[in-house]
Amino acid sequence: MKVKNSNFVDYVKIFCRSGKGGAGSSHFLRDRNTAKGGPDGGDGGRGGHIIIKGNKQMWTLLPLKYTKHIFADHGGPGSGNHSSGKEGLDRFIEVPLGTIAKNAETGEILFEITEEGEEVILIKGGIGGRGNSHFKSSTNQSPHYSQPGVDVTESWFILELKVLADIGLVGFPNAGKSTLLSVVSAAKPEIANYPFTTLVPNLGIVAYRDHKSFVMADIPGIIEGAAEGKGLGLRFLRHIERNSSLLFMIPADSDDIKKEYEVLILELKKYNPELLDKQRILAISKSDMLDQELIDEITEQLPANIPHIFISSITLKGITELKDLIWDKLN
Repeated sequence: MKVKNSNFVDYVKIFCRSGKGGAGSSHFLRDRNTAKGGPDGGDGGRGGHIIIKGNKQMWTLLPLKYTKHIFADHGGPGSGNHSSGKEGLDRFIEVPLGTIAKNAETGEILFEITEEGEEVILIKGGIGGRGNSHFKSSTNQSPHYSQPGVDVTESWFILELKVLADIGLVGFPNAGKSTLLSVVSAAKPEIANYPFTTLVPNLGIVAYRDHKSFVMADIPGIIEGAAEGKGLGLRFLRHIERNSSLLFMIPADSDDIKKEYEVLILELKKYNPELLDKQRILAISKSDMLDQELIDEITEQLPANIPHIFISSITLKGITELKDLIWDKLN
């Protein structure tokens, strides 16, 4: 299933090449006072690095979708009078916080960018060659050789984004997650009454009391078997790893709320047991259709070890209380 016209890109494969080191110089001192001076060849300049840099203003890897090949500049050659060559310009790749770099061939995770301005060298530029002045010795006063610079290093890499949000919405398709996000924040996710409307994580800034705020991520609905890669499975489960708290959403008209919750928990556990260490809240959505008698009846069936709240994004029932509950969990 492809995501059409989406500006949210959470996976890119890029080809990177560092700069080559400049060659050392085999130069000898010559001036009007010296006809045959000693070796004075300078070193070559270092080739440019490829550097990954964190940028908290970015939400997506979209810019890299159209720049698949990234090359750094080569170092300049050394010259006489012990002058070193110019260093090659480094190439910076700016990425959102929560981006992981992997070796495309082995799948090995190399590092993760989590802070604003954080810089990590993805590929080092080639070292410049040493000039002939380094090779002078008691037995060889005039070496006629210098080193070439170290050649380029190139490789394919995968950059993967895990959304950094304070609270992630977890639930089956059509549980009302997108509707909730559109009500509590300025995010405008696509909403329709069929499964898999949400094909990419939607992020919303939720305004709270006294000018405070927190980030909520609507993670696409998971289905039984998501951990094995069914449906839209694994691609979206990885975003849940980043959330400090999880808001489980189950609609009031579900056949068996407790069973549905247990299935969601099982999927998360299969994917990564550590997800179950996160704080949880259970919201019973679409509860504007319930009277107090039905609410009492449903409450008796709910799991005991998780705080719950009945909400309606249509009538705004329980929304303020939900924000309070989330804020308490986050702080």
